[in-house]
Amino acid sequence: MNAPSKKPKAYQDGTKDFYGRDFIVTPDVLIPRPETEQIIDAVLNLAGKPYLPGVKPSPKQLPDKSTILDVGTGSGCIAITIKKELPEATVYASDISKKALEIAQKNADKHSASINTIISHLLENVNFTPDVIVANLPYVDQDWDWLDQEALGYEPSIALYAKDHGLALIKQLINQASTKQINYLILEADPCQHDSIISYAQKAGFKRLETRGFILTFCRHQASH
Repeated sequence: MNAPSKKPKAYQDGTKDFYGRDFIVTPDVLIPRPETEQIIDAVLNLAGKPYLPGVKPSPKQLPDKSTILDVGTGSGCIAITIKKELPEATVYASDISKKALEIAQKNADKHSASINTIISHLLENVNFTPDVIVANLPYVDQDWDWLDQEALGYEPSIALYAKDHGLALIKQLINQASTKQINYLILEADPCQHDSIISYAQKAGFKRLETRGFILTFCRHQASH
């Protein structure tokens, strides 16, 4: 794939805003997107916290001292933001890329956020059971006819693309989360993939709680209130 002629502004600046905070970004990590911010809203909603002024959250469904795992953390923007918004939570951030975890740790230090990093492919090296898993995994299908691959050329392909129409890693995580009996699973995917993901998750024992933009929230059937 040819790199675009102009490096994205976030890589030129070395920073990108996410949920009102600046995060260090390099070509080793994906540039944070506005649509991903709704993962934070979804977590706060489960925690019974207002995520927008005047918006009444759902009834609280998480314990006060929740354990939350961000799978495929990249820059760490999701994990760190969750820790800043829910200081009482224990937050873990995993990634298959050591370079990405180094950036995540720099961002954690920058924002004085105490998170725990794990080198892992999905849940392979995760030896505990979090209350919530959040994940913005690679979900782009290279065969999408609307895809501007040149515009994505500077970003790490390992963080963008997945096989099986973009769903390979999401399905693998759903299977692992089912085996671990995870109560809540929050995933980002293109809306065109949502029906397939919902159907797959249902077969694995999860039901959809809500959809907000690109974000799907699931709970294990036994975890529903």
